Amino acid sequence: MTQFFRFSVGVGPLLVSIPHSGGEIPKPIAATMTKEGLAQPDTDFFVDKLYDFLGHLKVPTLAATQSRYVVDLNRPPDDSSLYPGRFTTGLVPTTTFAGGDIYKKGKAPGASQVKKRLEVYWRPYHDKLIEELEKIKAAYGYALLWDAHSIRSVIPALFDDQLPHLSFGSNSGHSHRLEFEPAFEGIMEGAREYSYVLDGRFKGGYITRTYGQPWEGVHALQLELSQETYMDEELNTFDQEKAVKTAALLERLILSFMDMHPY
Repeated sequence: MTQFFRFSVGVGPLLVSIPHSGGEIPKPIAATMTKEGLAQPDTDFFVDKLYDFLGHLKVPTLAATQSRYVVDLNRPPDDSSLYPGRFTTGLVPTTTFAGGDIYKKGKAPGASQVKKRLEVYWRPYHDKLIEELEKIKAAYGYALLWDAHSIRSVIPALFDDQLPHLSFGSNSGHSHRLEFEPAFEGIMEGAREYSYVLDGRFKGGYITRTYGQPWEGVHALQLELSQETYMDEELNTFDQEKAVKTAALLERLILSFMDMHPY
């Protein structure tokens, strides 16, 4: 069976999920898409590369290989809105964050195609996520989940102002029972060039809200990282100088998160 994700085996109580950095689009789907859609402007570009340090930390990591335009792994399978009343893209997006058409006229996927993508691409990722969280719980008595994302610093259709550099989401505190705020505040105090917020515009997507079940022993946190912290957003290229500093900050945060125990 073809797997549309990469999984890196590791040890410890933490699992890192990277659902939006994939860029693969099957040829039959690509043939129906516009030039703008094929450019995939809403991809979490280079996030897997930025988190490359997870390898030497031996942290289990699950990363998608398929584009979020094929199916969005961080949306509910019933396509219900995560932010009712606000503009958001769906399970199988048909418009970009900026409002551009992803599909050619008359080529947007119908209900049967959406259902197929759900079964072929969405479900295996979530089955693996559940499997690994259960393994970690069996070994440690609890599991920690870090859902890693990035986004352009300015997207007028989604928000009015420039985003903070780091937007942590915990489903308004419901996805965990961890005292991470004091520890993270201490780390961020030493990195004052980075702005941050907890449960601001991004409170956590489907993954954080669904698997962050502290009463079941799973404690989840989402990080939405502004792409200006590690990219040239105009050229859409990886900025090595920025990335080294940002990755070092992420590593400190991850190490702190790994050491946390549920209360």
